[in-house]
Amino acid sequence: MGTAENGVATWKSDLMLALLAALLALAFDAWTGFGQLTDPGGDNDNMLRLVQVRDLLAGQGWFDLHQYRMGLEGGFVIHWSRLVDAPIAAIVLVASALTGSRPLGEDVAQVLWPALLLWSTLFFTARAARSFGGGGAVLPAILIGGAGYYFIGIYDPGALDHHNVQLMLTMASLALLLEAPARRWAALFSGLCAALTLAVGMETVPYVATIGVCVALLFVADAKGERAIARDFGLGFAGVSALVFVATIPPSAWGAAQCDAFSVAQFAVAAIAGVGLAAIASIEPAAGSWQRRLAALAVLGAVLGVVVVALFPQCLAAPYADLDPRLKELWLDHIDEAQSLFTLLVRDPARVAARYATPLVAMILMALRFRRGGWRRQDGLVAALLAVAFVVGAWQVRGTTFSIAFAVIPLAAWIAKWRARAQTSSSLGVALRLAAVWLVSINPVWTGVAAAASVAFEKGAPVADGGTADKTCEKAATFAPLGAMADTTVLTISNLGPPVLVYSGHRVFAGPYHRNVDGNLLALDAFLGSADDAHAIVAAHRVGLVAICPGNVESQILTRKAPQGFLAGLLRGSVPDWLEPVSETKGSPIELYRVRQAG
Repeated sequence: MGTAENGVATWKSDLMLALLAALLALAFDAWTGFGQLTDPGGDNDNMLRLVQVRDLLAGQGWFDLHQYRMGLEGGFVIHWSRLVDAPIAAIVLVASALTGSRPLGEDVAQVLWPALLLWSTLFFTARAARSFGGGGAVLPAILIGGAGYYFIGIYDPGALDHHNVQLMLTMASLALLLEAPARRWAALFSGLCAALTLAVGMETVPYVATIGVCVALLFVADAKGERAIARDFGLGFAGVSALVFVATIPPSAWGAAQCDAFSVAQFAVAAIAGVGLAAIASIEPAAGSWQRRLAALAVLGAVLGVVVVALFPQCLAAPYADLDPRLKELWLDHIDEAQSLFTLLVRDPARVAARYATPLVAMILMALRFRRGGWRRQDGLVAALLAVAFVVGAWQVRGTTFSIAFAVIPLAAWIAKWRARAQTSSSLGVALRLAAVWLVSINPVWTGVAAAASVAFEKGAPVADGGTADKTCEKAATFAPLGAMADTTVLTISNLGPPVLVYSGHRVFAGPYHRNVDGNLLALDAFLGSADDAHAIVAAHRVGLVAICPGNVESQILTRKAPQGFLAGLLRGSVPDWLEPVSETKGSPIELYRVRQAG
């Protein structure tokens, strides 16, 4: 009874500490006026998610993931999950009913949803740190985790993209798996969270696979202690995958495999893997010795391999292998979060410290743990996820979001160890070492160092505008004139596609999404071709407005690609006679041109 009561007490304590940290972050955002709601900073995914939620609330079907206002006529099917749309839409509905205002309801949802996710992510981070480093690691985990998550930005007001959901669910799966030996239900819910994070988006495939492999290998090494955990994890993983498949995929599409979204391909692998793991753990002959367990799991792995190769070979290719070369050159290669560590070392070395320092320190700590011996199941789980996340982050910088999060766990345990030493010692050296440990463990410290280094290395560079100018066309106010105009089709660059949708009723061709191939190519043909080429496209697709943003980086990329093209001509002030400037946007960072009607 005492152990159960202590468990409940620590659970409540961790929940309240996480809540306090989340409320402090929320209070700071409120003090600054929730500026992210009017200045999204060019985060197109957050804006388009809000558009998807609006469409759902306006009556678009649950299974219908078309974005009808982007792309060619009829739109395109986006690869996102309704699992993220649903809770945001629910908050909007409740807040709108309470306030009597749909815009205010949307603002409430844009503030409340990321705050709830930050709270839950911090809670699971604290639980993972407690399991890994004891009670003394909880407060450091809350502090360095809260600081790291806040400055990463995925929990900012307006952060409706799915990456924060994925991080929360992945951390929950890890925390529950670390607690599984002491709590019978934890492994089942760990499998549940792993299945949900996979269903939300394919970015977490490496982490879900790592967790599954760790569960299997721990079962091989210790059948007595890990058998029930492997069984329950497998059942939870397979069961929730089946529920998600039925709940989010229309029966008409059950046989259609999609490699970039949850579909029959992912469901088949998840179901076979989960049920197979549970079966091996439940059948006595298969679990009898470590050799049998390993052999049975090897057979399961072979079956999974055959299924993927035979039924879904297209999913073995690189994620963007079939992307049109022009889109790869002019769009994908310039996406900030898709850059590799090696690219950053050349182009932006200061940013490397902000994104890779704390994970690297954490990996060194794990290596020292391994060298000292006494390796535990907790060490294996955390080290495996940290290593995989670091590799993913080296491939694409977006992966560092997960490596920074996983790094919090060993770093919090490191701080706890030095705090314990400082409490029993009055040595100045111990106190200084504790201070140093804190400093190198807090990710924003490295961010500050990187920023200072960047300034030092770029003394001759012009100072960035810290005022209200919006040279890159990222603020809501910039699009106000556009929103006041009668709805039409707008020809603009892909970076402006989502803000046009969220701040107006217009439709666009281009948007930074890999499934919107035809719409993006059409916009490129118009902007890179001659004015006559653009006129033909405008006439054929009934375009009413052309919108350009001279200061946006995409405009500059396209201008360099085609210095004699239509977009370059507009930026030089060469306006063809079939366009007329819109006077309402004079002096605005966004330039609008109305298409003259023939005759």
